[in-house]
Amino acid sequence: MTSPVPAETVDALQRALAAEHAAIWAYGLAGAFLPAASDPALTKGSEAHTVRRDAVIATVKKLGATPRSAEPGYSTPQPLTNQSSAFVLLVAAETDVVSAWRSVLEYTSESQIRKTALDALTDGAVRAMSWRQAGGQTPATPALPGQP
Repeated sequence: MTSPVPAETVDALQRALAAEHAAIWAYGLAGAFLPAASDPALTKGSEAHTVRRDAVIATVKKLGATPRSAEPGYSTPQPLTNQSSAFVLLVAAETDVVSAWRSVLEYTSESQIRKTALDALTDGAVRAMSWRQAGGQTPATPALPGQP
């Protein structure tokens, strides 16, 4: 990064970091309600969010800010009681991640941050689609992932 990054970019990265923290938590919780056949996808998703969270923490620190910490817990879109509600939680977590990273794209012109944001948006949209399909939700994907 060759020039100072605007505060709006750092704020957007902090929101993306918060979404990554929440997604990691959601994956841990949802796993208790899903069959063993879902374990590989749960592991892959959780690991992807952990790697991305760690990268965002490093970026925020490099920009001179203090990274936002994870919350002790998060709200779920509905009570978690079964496999169906676990799929709803995972879709919500991925949708929140996609929206947060879309916001990063809006608030930065820094090429490396934009690449990270686009990769995260794409990865999250694909994972959300997979969880929607696994849970029998339609449509499998919105027309424009990340749109409010």
